[in-house]
Amino acid sequence: MYFIGVDLGTSAVKLLLMEESGKIAASVSREYPLYFPHPGWSEQKPEDWWEAVMDGLKELVSGVDASQVAGISFGGQMHGLVILDEDDKVIRPAILWNDGRTQKEVDYLNNEIGKDRLSAYTANIAFAGFTAPKLLWVKKNEPENFARIKKIMLPKDYIAYKLSGCHCCDYSDASGMLLLDVKNRCWSKEMLEICDVTEEQMPKLFESYEAVGTLKPELAGELGIPASCKIVAGAGDNAAAAVGTGTVGDGRCNISLGTSGTIFISSRDFSVDEHNALHAFAHADGHYHLMGCMLSAASCNKWWMDEIIGTKEYAAEQAKIGKLGDNHVYFLPYLMGERSPHNNPDARGTFIGMTMDTTRSDMTQAVLEGVAFAIRDSLEVAKKLGIRIERTKICGGGAKSPLWKKIIANVLNLKVDVIESEEGPGLGGAMLAAVACGVYASVEEAAEKIVRVVDTIEPDTELVEKYEARYQKFARIYPTMKELFSEIQ
Repeated sequence: MYFIGVDLGTSAVKLLLMEESGKIAASVSREYPLYFPHPGWSEQKPEDWWEAVMDGLKELVSGVDASQVAGISFGGQMHGLVILDEDDKVIRPAILWNDGRTQKEVDYLNNEIGKDRLSAYTANIAFAGFTAPKLLWVKKNEPENFARIKKIMLPKDYIAYKLSGCHCCDYSDASGMLLLDVKNRCWSKEMLEICDVTEEQMPKLFESYEAVGTLKPELAGELGIPASCKIVAGAGDNAAAAVGTGTVGDGRCNISLGTSGTIFISSRDFSVDEHNALHAFAHADGHYHLMGCMLSAASCNKWWMDEIIGTKEYAAEQAKIGKLGDNHVYFLPYLMGERSPHNNPDARGTFIGMTMDTTRSDMTQAVLEGVAFAIRDSLEVAKKLGIRIERTKICGGGAKSPLWKKIIANVLNLKVDVIESEEGPGLGGAMLAAVACGVYASVEEAAEKIVRVVDTIEPDTELVEKYEARYQKFARIYPTMKELFSEIQ
């Protein structure tokens, strides 16, 4: 049997065909447009996603016996607002996770409804990227569209609906809407009331490894895939990537160095930190996870290389970096504001500590270290909850850099495990489909049998001590700058 993982990203959809053993048989990618109708806005057309998915599926199965495809599941960009009318037609373009138009709505939720109430209802507080503030924005600014809403969906779930006919959502992705009672795994009646929507307008909730239906017969005929093929709920991109890296069960960790950056800690038990600095979400394995999310991670390095020093030779620039742990330059990686743990859209990227002898390499190094320090900020919050982590997996484009992995290992004082097949949310989606089809008894069993560690970067005691001292200085820069950030906006 084959299983398909659909990774619905912000710039492209990546589709992956997996054999029962976990071997990747094929993969394809299809890009689609991203629209910025106003400064700070970010939108896409769900119809573009659907066209790209169908086109990609046809190519993906063209070289194999498509009749052996038993399940399709998903990892997808989180938080995006997709609204359908009574005929299941898309009402307006989807408002994406990185859209910043909702600050007034976020302030209303956090300050007038109150963070304590939000945390009690959903285990989280409001962020500009979350779905609930987007609903309030549509209600205020596009009342005619708000009145037409029959179903509220997330990006990947629109594709699942188009394939199966089921309006569905999984618990991990729903956790990022600020509409889910995460602890009790149900829609929050209080939050639905605050947003003036009903439970009938929300999709049906599933565990990530549960089938929501089967492939529509007309699509089965078009694709050559059996109509018995299970369409499986899937997960938000970070939870799906965690499955793909084996970050399931209790006390496992994964760091993702993508456009944004995350530290993802899986847990059997539900927990929330007192300041809601970390997201407390349901996990795709049926349990829970804590996640710190920084808005700019590998994108900081890309900005520095491409826009500032004007080179595509990333490895060559990093090769010039000499001794670690002694750099006198610090970098705050808040190029798009920051989410975890500061929740401050006014925060900005900042270099500090330059002198006349500062080199280009010092500043390149500071960018890599700044991202690592910011990830540690979130790890420190987890430590205060009594969570003890000794090692982490790592994935994302930034994880291709040996130097950056070494910096991460020593700044966080963690063993960093590199896995054999770094396929991210697509692999996680395919694994969830295999679980739904009974090939594996659980998500944990699938991870144990499929995910293989091929290298481990060990922290160096001397370097850990040097970075400990540097981190303590880094941790003082943001509080010192915080007030000024608001003034210069």
